[in-house]
Parts: sequence; structure tokens; C-alpha cells
Amino acid sequence: MSESKHVTHWIGGKPWDGEAARRGDIYEPASGRVAGTVDFAAQDDVDAAVAAAKAAFPGWRDTSLSKRARILFRFRELMEEHRDELARLISSEHGKVVSDAAGEVARGLEVVEFACGIPHLLKGGFSENVSTRVDAYSILQPVGVAAGITPFNFPAMVPMWMFPVAIACGNTFVLKPSEKDPSASVRLAELWSEAGLPDGVFNVLHGDKAAVDGLLHHPDVKAVSFVGSTPIARYIYETAAGNGKRVQALGGAKNHMLVLPDADLDLAADAAVSAGFGSAGERCMAISVVVAVDPVGDELMAKIRERVAKLKVGPGDDAESEMGPLVTRAHRDKVESYLDGSAAQGATLAIDGRDPDVLGGAGDGFWLGPSVLDHVTPEMDAYKDEIFGPVLSVVRSGSYAEAMELISANPYGNGTAIFTNDGGAARRFQNEVEVGMVGVNVPIPVPMAYYSFGGWKDSLFGDSHAHGMEGVHFYTRTKAVTARWLDPSHGGVNLGFPTSG
Repeated sequence: MSESKHVTHWIGGKPWDGEAARRGDIYEPASGRVAGTVDFAAQDDVDAAVAAAKAAFPGWRDTSLSKRARILFRFRELMEEHRDELARLISSEHGKVVSDAAGEVARGLEVVEFACGIPHLLKGGFSENVSTRVDAYSILQPVGVAAGITPFNFPAMVPMWMFPVAIACGNTFVLKPSEKDPSASVRLAELWSEAGLPDGVFNVLHGDKAAVDGLLHHPDVKAVSFVGSTPIARYIYETAAGNGKRVQALGGAKNHMLVLPDADLDLAADAAVSAGFGSAGERCMAISVVVAVDPVGDELMAKIRERVAKLKVGPGDDAESEMGPLVTRAHRDKVESYLDGSAAQGATLAIDGRDPDVLGGAGDGFWLGPSVLDHVTPEMDAYKDEIFGPVLSVVRSGSYAEAMELISANPYGNGTAIFTNDGGAARRFQNEVEVGMVGVNVPIPVPMAYYSFGGWKDSLFGDSHAHGMEGVHFYTRTKAVTARWLDPSHGGVNLGFPTSG
């Protein structure tokens, strides 16, 4: 990028035309340079975005389901047309390789496609003659203005877990994306407008904690969706719920991959490397812990080492790159600190990624290569913390029972996987493990859009998971109607020709 960009809010169907008192820098992770600035919202800007959404709500709520579906279909077509553009935009600000960014857009599109079926998804129930000539039925109605607060690691996909379903259900939406990579959200707003979405139905508000708190406390915001770290998820849940809002807050993760002695170790090693280092480990569904049930630990480590040695680290826009830089210098330094710290606590630094061979040269980019810590134990910081970077921890276990106890005792319960050729062991695992999303020989068990995404324990605050039917239920309220219509023979109605006499 040769020119500095400026990203601002999208309110009421157009870019905001005010002057921000505060701005943040947008970095290019591959080079380390500042590529542009983004406006940070003040309370007045929060009020303006919510007011635009509130004003648009009555008209959008009363828009027919067929028309909503047509706009969603058109939005989907536009996203398909601009998929490569969106992927490159994401890559430039986040750092992930373009192919990974394109995959992110594709997974977000799946939720849009699910939401296109809204005429079917919003069907209620009907019971005839619950009492004499009395019928009862239920209808699903939108909640009003919904807000989404989303993380840096998936600037397109995670917002699309939320707003397609919310908008399809008849709500209006205010998105507060990460200030680290804000451009994709504004491009999505432009595509919504081109698709024919009425002004004010979708708004984008940039900023930091001030913008978040403004939404959490605003009386006209009725529902809040969040994805991010567990401490912030807990804060979002407690603050929004305390203000009477409906909340779904998805938190952090420490995803374990259990490898049993009968597993295909080549498949397991491929999965561990792909799931551990894809998107530089900056995924809430990344595998960060491999639990190897001995005697396979050494052999599995050897296979992991072979694969890591072949990984190509480089800029996201280089077609040869398989892993890009981390999102900021501060985050890169924090992730790196676990390598020295874990070695001091007794782990073996089996693969040291602190001086990676970067395609085209590292320059001042935020680089950290794939790293593996072996012989990690539950007392170590690398095991307890969500590192959110390209650091894979390997834990050795003596038995299935010991490994199961370890995984289920972890305070996080987002995702997990088992690698085995024993169907009975796999079935037992999926039944017993205290985790919300389970993969069987699948390392990243992210559900399809027509199922719902979400974990257990400290990985989820609130009762609703994202997208799927749980998403539809989150963004709607059920209204029960009991109706009696008198038969014309009752005598209270005269169907004869009116007279003046």
C-alpha cells in the first residue's frame, strides 16, 4: 500500500462526515509500517449510530420476508463478486495469507446463505381449536437494535456470524469491529447498501472501550453479541445483562487435540501443524495443545518437526506464503515471551520460531515463526493461558483416562478433537468430554452455518451460541397469540346488503 488510508464510521447508509477527536493507527503487519488511521467514536457518535438504527427499525421490521430474502441474496452475490478484494483487504491489515483470508470470507458467506432461508426459519406454530372456536399460535418477532462487538482475528467472518441472521430476522444492527483491521467492515457496509438494504439498518462504529461501553449502556440497544477473550466476554456479559440486554458473549479457548496410540500419526501431525499454525495461531479454534498418549509422543513429535521445517513464512500477499506475521508488535512480543518463560518452567523448546526465515526478508514486520513446546505440564503458563499465536504445546499422557481428565478439567470449553481409528473410543470421547465443539479426526470442528457455534464453561457467557437456529432464537422474541373469531351464524354480524332504513 503506497498511500495512507483513513477509515471512518458508516452511519445511516453513508460514511460519517464528522471530525474525530481521537484516532488509532492501522498497521501493515508484514512491514511494520503505519498504513493509515481509523476514527474512534465518542459518545455522540455512538448515539448517532444507535439513533440511525432505531429510526430504521420500524420500516425494516415490517418489510416482507420475501423482500428481506431478495436483499440477502443480492448481498451474497456481491460478496462473491468481491471475494478476492475482501481477502486482500483482510490480509493487508491482519497479516494472514490471502488464501486464508479468502477462506474466512467463504465461511462468512455460509451464514449469509443460511440467512437467505429466513422465510422458512421464521415460521411459527399454530394450534386450531385449543378451546371451542379458539386458536393459538406463536410468532417470532425481532428484538430491535442489535450490536456486535468483534475481534481482530476474523474481521469479516465473525461479524457475519452475527449480522446476516440479525438483519434477516428484522433487526437493525450496529457493528463495532476491531480497530486493528477495520476496513473490511466498511466494505461490507458498502456492499449492503449496493444490495438495496435501507439506510440505517446496518451501521459500523469504530473505536475502543469508549465505543464498546457506549453500546453496552445505551438504552436503545436491545441485544449484544461478542466474540473475544474470556475476561472481556465476562465484562461484556455482566455489563450488558446488568443493563437489561440480551447477551451472547463468546470467550477464549484452550483447544486440545487428543492423539491415541492407534491414530494415523501422519494425519494427526498434518492436523496439528495446520490447526496450530494456520493464521499464525490467531484463531479461537486453533489447536494449542496436543495431548499425546504414549508410547506415540516421540514419533508424533518427530513428524510434527518434519512438517514445521517445511512451512513457508512470509507476507500475506505472497502466493508462496503459508503463514503470515502476527497482527501487532505488542502481540508478537507477548506471544514470544511464552517461549523463554516455558523453558524456565521446565518445558522443552523443541522448535524455536523467534528468528524465522521470512520470504522476502523480515524487515520490521511482526514476525514469529512456528514454535513447539514439548513436555508441557498443566502448571505452566503456556498451558494455562490462551497464547493466541503460533505456539503449540505438547503434553504427554499415560492413558486415555488421564488425558480426558486433563481436557475436561480445563476452565475453557470451546473446541477439542480426538484422533483415533477406534470408533468406540471416539464415541466415548464425544460423550464424556466437557467441551462444546468436538472433532473426530477433524482438528478444527467449526460447525456449518446451519448448526451453531459456541463453547462451554469460560468460553461462553449467556445461553445462546452463534448462527444456526440458536442465532435465530437470539435475535427474535416469541409472541404467543390466542384468538377467537365468532362464526357469522352467531348473530352478531349481519352479512346482508346494507340498507339506509
